[in-house]
Amino acid sequence: MKTVSTRELCDWIDSTLNTASFSDYCPNGLQVEGTPGIRHILAGVTASQALIERAIEAGADTLLVHHGWFWKGEDPRVRGTRKNRLARLLAHNINLLAYHLPLDAHPELGNNAQLANILGLIPEYRQGPGQDQVNVRIPNTTGPGGLVWLGTMPGIDTLGQIARRVEDRLGRVPLTIGAPTLQVQRVAWCTGAAHNMLIDAIDAGTQCFITGEIAEPTVHLAREAGVGLISAGHHATERYGVQALGRAITETFGVRVDFADIDNPV
Repeated sequence: MKTVSTRELCDWIDSTLNTASFSDYCPNGLQVEGTPGIRHILAGVTASQALIERAIEAGADTLLVHHGWFWKGEDPRVRGTRKNRLARLLAHNINLLAYHLPLDAHPELGNNAQLANILGLIPEYRQGPGQDQVNVRIPNTTGPGGLVWLGTMPGIDTLGQIARRVEDRLGRVPLTIGAPTLQVQRVAWCTGAAHNMLIDAIDAGTQCFITGEIAEPTVHLAREAGVGLISAGHHATERYGVQALGRAITETFGVRVDFADIDNPV
């Protein structure tokens, strides 16, 4: 089993995900310092107590997650559940690595890119500047930070068919707003809690928006705009980016990375 230094791995992930370019709601990268050498990573969606216990049981020295800790606006005091989680990591010298928006947005490893692969969505692309002035294809996006992807779902014509595809591929029944017979030519998607970006999807000329969580006002907005809205689960839509990042880590450094799915119905 190979070992990589914590600093080297963090530097590589920061470079790969371009974390410095994001203004996020939490710190990205090493949130809790543990062992200086990494041999076994356990990846998961959220740094919950259950995931920490899985890491301890598996003998992992590092947790790699999408949802970490220290969110803006939270009570910063270390007590209660925060104390319990932190104590377990420190007692076992386990690193906590967390990547939020950078892992949503990455054009290959990110949650949006990976959800497209799972659901059979074909992203639209546009030409962008590349190294040495060579144009490269980048996903066509909209919304704050370009987090909403645009594309099509070939072979699928209606909102009802999209909902059935989501259920089959993600393993849960989505909440669907709109008539099953609604004709859909263009789709927008953004994993997680992106309900506030529905207006961006509408303005982009899409007929269906897929996200993880929705809110009460967005139901009315979707109905009044005549578009389909699918709430496929925050957790369910964000299981795939961290797995893709884990595979890239193994390919690059030879470090063992396992994934634990601590299910969450939201």
